[in-house]
Amino acid sequence: MTNEVLFLLMTFIGLIFTLFCFRNGKVWLYAYVGIAIVLANIFVTKQIILFGLSATGGNVMYGTIFLATDLLSEHYGKYYARKAVFIGFFAALVYLVMSQFITAFHPAEYDTVQLGMESIFGFAPRIILASLIAYLASQLHDVWFFHFIKTKTQGKMLWLRNNASTWVSQLIDSVTFSLVAFVGTFEWSVIFQIIITTYLLKVLIAAIDTPFIYLSYRIKREERA
Repeated sequence: MTNEVLFLLMTFIGLIFTLFCFRNGKVWLYAYVGIAIVLANIFVTKQIILFGLSATGGNVMYGTIFLATDLLSEHYGKYYARKAVFIGFFAALVYLVMSQFITAFHPAEYDTVQLGMESIFGFAPRIILASLIAYLASQLHDVWFFHFIKTKTQGKMLWLRNNASTWVSQLIDSVTFSLVAFVGTFEWSVIFQIIITTYLLKVLIAAIDTPFIYLSYRIKREERA
């Protein structure tokens, strides 16, 4: 199975998981956002080739977070979407801090996982900072812009607010992360390539998730107090 097929399959399954959580209520979506941001930070350490472009493995999980917050924005309001963003930020912070402690422990002579943990968890402080800043800036903008478009269109054109808010926010994410993480380390041409590649993949995921947010109206159920 090619990387491209795996990417599309992983995207559909991730979006189905997100919709399943929505079906079970906003608390499930909060949990999903926390899980997804942690997995995205783990998966980003894997380098792959997609559609002839260099990419990382974290794009799918990160992309599904935007569907989760858009679902919260659409069905529950801005307050709950912003709450999910901060839950995700806290989950990422806990993961990044505590992972540094576990790698700092001196392993036993018979330990077999230390090197693997160091490879996965050994982010440079600058990369960690870039990840947290980009996540918070892009997600909060996504929530704000989603509701801005919804107000301007009087609640119509769901496809527009779903895609436009995500596309602009994903651009903010890609640019912010790449600038904070790589300026002074890589050539500008390399940084520009990283921004374009990651952004195009995120735009593709956003386009694929559009039918899922429409489907949410068919499967929504009332939550108990």
